[in-house]
Amino acid sequence: MSAVIKPISVPPQVAAVNAASASFAALVSKLEYLNADQIDHIRQAYRFADQAHLGQKRSSGEPYITHPIAVATQCAEWRLDAQALMAALLHDAMEDCGVSKQDLIERFGSSVAELVDGLTKLDKLQFTTREEGQAESFRKMLLAMARDVRVILIKLADRTHNMRTMGDLPRSKWSRISSETIEIYAPIANRLGLNQTYRELQELAFRHLMPWRHQVLEKAITRSRNRRRDLLKKVQSEVDLAFDKAKLPVKIRGREKTLYSIYKKMTTKHLSFAQVTDIYGMRLILPTVTDCYTALGLLHQLYKPVPGKFKDHIAISKLNGYQSLHTTLVGPSGINIEFQMRTESMHVVAEKGVAAHWLYKTQEPNGEQAERLGNQWLQSLLDIQNENMDASEFWDHVKVDLFPDAVYVFTPKSRIMALPRGATVVDFAYAVHSKIGDRTQSARVNGESVPLRTELKNGDVIEIITSEHPSPNPAWLSFVRTARARSKIRHYLKTMAQTESLELGEKLLTQALRAEGIEKIPHDSMANQALWDKVFRFTGSKSKHELLVDIGLGKRVASIVAKRLTALLVETGEKPDTLLISQERFVTSDHLSQGSVVVDGSENASVQFARCCHPIPGDPICGYLGHGEGLVIHHEECAIAKRLRHKDSERFIYVEWSDEPARAFESTLLVTVTNGPGVLAKVATSISQSEGDITHVNMEEEMGGLESIDLRFTVAVRDQAHLETVLKDLRRTSCVTSAARIMPTKVSSSL
Repeated sequence: MSAVIKPISVPPQVAAVNAASASFAALVSKLEYLNADQIDHIRQAYRFADQAHLGQKRSSGEPYITHPIAVATQCAEWRLDAQALMAALLHDAMEDCGVSKQDLIERFGSSVAELVDGLTKLDKLQFTTREEGQAESFRKMLLAMARDVRVILIKLADRTHNMRTMGDLPRSKWSRISSETIEIYAPIANRLGLNQTYRELQELAFRHLMPWRHQVLEKAITRSRNRRRDLLKKVQSEVDLAFDKAKLPVKIRGREKTLYSIYKKMTTKHLSFAQVTDIYGMRLILPTVTDCYTALGLLHQLYKPVPGKFKDHIAISKLNGYQSLHTTLVGPSGINIEFQMRTESMHVVAEKGVAAHWLYKTQEPNGEQAERLGNQWLQSLLDIQNENMDASEFWDHVKVDLFPDAVYVFTPKSRIMALPRGATVVDFAYAVHSKIGDRTQSARVNGESVPLRTELKNGDVIEIITSEHPSPNPAWLSFVRTARARSKIRHYLKTMAQTESLELGEKLLTQALRAEGIEKIPHDSMANQALWDKVFRFTGSKSKHELLVDIGLGKRVASIVAKRLTALLVETGEKPDTLLISQERFVTSDHLSQGSVVVDGSENASVQFARCCHPIPGDPICGYLGHGEGLVIHHEECAIAKRLRHKDSERFIYVEWSDEPARAFESTLLVTVTNGPGVLAKVATSISQSEGDITHVNMEEEMGGLESIDLRFTVAVRDQAHLETVLKDLRRTSCVTSAARIMPTKVSSSL
């Protein structure tokens, strides 16, 4: 009778320690590229992390330390340096174990501490919404990553291991974590050229986000693979034979689309699974770049190429550094098969991206290129951050750049530039330099003048014509595609709005004080500190600068602030000048005591011209300090202005036109014409010949059968005299029965 051997019982604590030690031993086995001192530092970081996480368990029941070890192991496969591996082991110590940044600096140095800090979420801070907290967390991580790319490599390794062990988490968490992975982390991996990680993150997220669809597609792929196994073997043997005859050494590897990329193609192009033809492919690794092009010729002799399916990413690499030749060929039985040709170094960069810099630091020149291309994008994150302090706005900008389906264009000096698909002339200008973008006036594409909103196509040669002074237009924000352009435009407009509002606020407060008998605004010196503190308590402002900007924006009324300031000055013994008061009253007549502001149209955000009445130079006008809108100029006869004056007269100030307006102003015309062919063209020609610029046309929808119709034109004119010339020329046009300006009282009566 044979004896029954009972398993030896191991206490749970000992088993846990043994499991962790075994895992760390597996990590050490991958560190042959580091020296003994570096491995010793990593061992110290492991011991510190093991102690910090003592007693903590993962959802699977394993000791928590197994997770940092798995993250460090992935980083070791990329051959990251010792500091990065130490940070990978310690990446949750600050967040989950109460370890401070100072502790890490003292134990492991500032470089490791900075890496860990960049990886730490902001759970301890209070945000108004979860979305705001998430945006702030990503901003911190991305900015740390822009300073040191190792941050995002560790973060991606962390997310990959979390996705691999997602099955241990409650299903209620699957959707949120998977959505975040597929929308944020996978695109970041792709943007940095980490194709292997990108594909795995997409696949894992798809499996947990849509388990049923993943399962159905997986079964369909398995059936298809079994049916086409013989076919693919035949293709591989024919390709092998052709290359043997040409005596061209080659490594052939099969390539299969991921389930998520198949699903995405089916949904975006409304295809069935049977209609997706490029599921299978071949990857050819060749010794040199010349061999890649030779291989392309051999393949095109072997099978017929599919027209329009050839891409040369060697001559023009992708934004993330990816290089390969792509061609799709019609194989046996009419099956389309994609072939990719690349060198070994290109293959390393294609799979590892920025990480290739560490992986083959000495042997692979393309690793340097991938790092350079990655760093260009990372540097752009810092540029955007410098201009957008709001976390959500920053994250919106970054998301635009995470999906770079690129177009390749040229400067007049034949320098090639890659821009996201849909990019416009203005995007190109800002990509060249922010000063070029700010001064953009017009552009030529392939030698022809084009509108600034023109979308660029592959191969376009763009020439930017600049003006002497910067003048970004707020309308550009409606069509620019790149985060860089959008952030630069917003930054400029915000800065200009602040400057102009400050100047306007200073002028308004000075005039309001003069009406109270005080000649000028008191300086905010130490002698007047107590005075200004009382003013700030009254207005809620933090500084004199902020107060003046608020007055310029209409958030504070100058006359009210002036009255309060005068009362405080009187308390200190200063007496108002009665002669100055009488002078101001004489000058302003029956207008409010804030004095007049001269406008010429050169103002940007601080002064707006009301669209309800379209005032033009020569019209009687008034100014309304809108709540946060700055100064809004209305026609004196505008019904909306009259209504506002009745309700809020304190906010109205006296304004007048400059003798030399700086630009044209819009006016609305009602033109009644006899219906017939070519009528609109005749009217437009007449306006154009009078030097009027048509900005909008509105006509009756049902024109058929009517003898006469009304056309409404919005036309830009210099002043009243120019408008009269336009109307006179219109009335002389044969098809026009009447032409007149739509006056503000008529516009507003219908409101």
